[in-house]
Amino acid sequence: MDSTPPPRVVTFGEIMLRLSTPGFQRFVQASAFDVTFGGGEANVAASLAQFGIDAAFVSKVPAHDIGQAAVNHLRRFGVDTSQVLRGGPRLGTYFLETGASQRPSKVVYDRAGSSVALIDPDELDPEAIFDGASWFHFTGITPALGGRAADAVTKLAAAAQDRGVRVSCDLNFRAKLWSQEQARATMRPLMEYVDVCICNEEDADRCLGVHAEGSDVDRGALNLDGYRALAATLRDDFAFQTVAITLRESISASRNLWSAIITDHRTASTPYHSTKYDIQIVDRVGGGDSFAAGLIAALVGGAEADAALEFAVAASCLKQTIPGDFNHVSRDEVERMLTTGGTGRVVR
Repeated sequence: MDSTPPPRVVTFGEIMLRLSTPGFQRFVQASAFDVTFGGGEANVAASLAQFGIDAAFVSKVPAHDIGQAAVNHLRRFGVDTSQVLRGGPRLGTYFLETGASQRPSKVVYDRAGSSVALIDPDELDPEAIFDGASWFHFTGITPALGGRAADAVTKLAAAAQDRGVRVSCDLNFRAKLWSQEQARATMRPLMEYVDVCICNEEDADRCLGVHAEGSDVDRGALNLDGYRALAATLRDDFAFQTVAITLRESISASRNLWSAIITDHRTASTPYHSTKYDIQIVDRVGGGDSFAAGLIAALVGGAEADAALEFAVAASCLKQTIPGDFNHVSRDEVERMLTTGGTGRVVR
């Protein structure tokens, strides 16, 4: 029996209370909300734990029952929450109205002044946080919460780099949190610490000022050559080891085509394009986070870039069939999908 401990991955960000309308109701119809928790880096940690990774989530939550409920939710799925700080005024909240067919989903944030947004970077202890860690992950959502959160991300990313811990970032531009100019001013300097960059075409443009030619995100029209050029440009201009770009072709809110491309520093050849999946969407929130988790799980386990991408795309495809932010699928289920192609047949 292999007694080697699983790799340890640390994520830092905000976990929020998620209030979603039941079924496909609109906000104006709802008389109640379904309650769960989610947030970019928390979603990644929960997904990694399902894959057998030693996943730790670092954050700050208020010292009251709702803050503890958020922590308990992560603990249910095997996430290490020992570095979650307590204090601050409130837990961030977001409201979700799930779209269908031609009606898009809507998200309303209520997270200003949250405990993480007001965190003091001096509260964070890198020695304890990165003890035994081989990977650190953050997203562009956390720096968008404000100066303190951005400083905390910078502190941890620099500390990870100093310790030889591999760093990944999912750019995750959110127009409701900051402007394109603010995003570029903060995210471009952060890229000096990043080894693995994960994004879509809008993220790359808004956060880093690099555009994919010949594509229209609103119409879901993709120019694959433009994305390949984008991946290579990001790799070369920012000295990333690996760049992975998700490709979502939105037929409607209920049906998406889903694939990705990847390139790394070891080759100058054409970036690899994954299998494309035709997904009947149940809940796409957290889809990008499940992709990031799948990619990290495969890469930290030593997979080559193309195999890692296939695992990530399959994992995130499965997540978008599951309600909630978290990806409740195992490594075996993802690998079975890679073998069968995802026919949806009953497993008996």
